[in-house]
Amino acid sequence: MFRQFSRNPYVIALMFSIMVSMISCSTADKENIDNADPDNIYFDYKVTAAEGDDNLTVMLQYMDGEGGDAFAVEDPGQVMLDGEQIAADSTKMSGFFYELHKPIAAFAGKHSISFTDVHGKEYKEEFDFKPIVLLTQMADTAKRDDLIFEFAGLEPEDFVRVLLTDTSYINEGINEVYKVLNGRLAIKKTALETLANGPVQLEFIREYERPVKNGTQEGGRLLITYSLKRDFFLKD
Repeated sequence: MFRQFSRNPYVIALMFSIMVSMISCSTADKENIDNADPDNIYFDYKVTAAEGDDNLTVMLQYMDGEGGDAFAVEDPGQVMLDGEQIAADSTKMSGFFYELHKPIAAFAGKHSISFTDVHGKEYKEEFDFKPIVLLTQMADTAKRDDLIFEFAGLEPEDFVRVLLTDTSYINEGINEVYKVLNGRLAIKKTALETLANGPVQLEFIREYERPVKNGTQEGGRLLITYSLKRDFFLKD
């Protein structure tokens, strides 16, 4: 009886109609939750830049709670950076997002992100962008000794992640966060013991993260990342 019942075209059509209706209702419910409960929106703001690139990336996402699905705000809602409206885009991996690419050289200074929800309530988030500059001129070859670096564009007390890797495929290298005082960072000679003589890649990554100041009850974060790379030959 089960086979005969499952092959009945009228029953199949009815079941398909019910399934479509259930999916539509589920989608509509999610949209209603987003629109009716703006305090559940989590803001995820990222600014990513690297020395040597012409442009940086501003990536803005709005999620149904922290770690939830990213969605695009419906009209009359909108997302703007410094008064420029941003259109929503999406991928299967990341969901919906708002993205702009801006020249790094012209982006230094104050900026404002504006999010307006479907009820017309606006949330503004202001931030400063400061490119960091490595003042120390590195030689092509460095001796296995204390390495001292001077930076501009950092706070009097700041933190920078240091990545040092060689080409031996044996050593793990260095992956540590260093304190920078008054623009000065020191990598001790003992830390270089994990590296083999030969070509070495050095990367400095300054990651500045703080909670959003003007968000919903769910909150959010602002993450600004700037990286610099150098290559040199390490020897005893």
